[in-house]
Amino acid sequence: MDVSLHAAGKRFNQDWIFRKLDLELRQGDSLAVLGGNGSGKSTLLRVISGIMGISEGAIAYQSEGVSIAPEAVYRDVSIAAPYLELPGLYTLEESLEFHFRFKKPKQGMKLESMLERSGLAAHRKKFVYHFSSGMKQRLKLCLAFFSDTSLLLLDEPLSNLDSSAIDWYREILPEFSNDRTLVVCSNHDTREFELCQSVLEIRKP
Repeated sequence: MDVSLHAAGKRFNQDWIFRKLDLELRQGDSLAVLGGNGSGKSTLLRVISGIMGISEGAIAYQSEGVSIAPEAVYRDVSIAAPYLELPGLYTLEESLEFHFRFKKPKQGMKLESMLERSGLAAHRKKFVYHFSSGMKQRLKLCLAFFSDTSLLLLDEPLSNLDSSAIDWYREILPEFSNDRTLVVCSNHDTREFELCQSVLEIRKP
């Protein structure tokens, strides 16, 4: 997916989060958005995802030369972020099955393959509300990675992950991002965005 922002700005009440931002992403591009806490990078990611509208400027989406309305972008977007909630009353199996009622699995993956690649297969019958914060983050990443979408958005993907899960992320990311437009938001942890070809440093205006 191609994403274009022109003179884009977002504010809450009178507080501008970012302003006059120009950004061009083409299918297959990979961008790291860097900034400290409160810099606005998560807000920018939600704007790119279509979850949140902009306050000024313009944003446009295209897929293979065909324009996509902002309200329809969600169909081709995967996002993983610490602030997104998971349905706690589902088991791991049920969470995967529910998610893939609405998203096509990438590479025709089946449930057993997803469980194996997730590294969480031993917990397949465990309710998500019993998961540790690291297991929940890994599940969020799996849902994003395993969905057949052209825009992959990751917000501080290593949040709550231990060393073995970080190794898993660094191993699996190239396989599940190499044909997608990738945006990674990070607090300058290079392990999160080492694959990204370009960098945008964002600061509040």
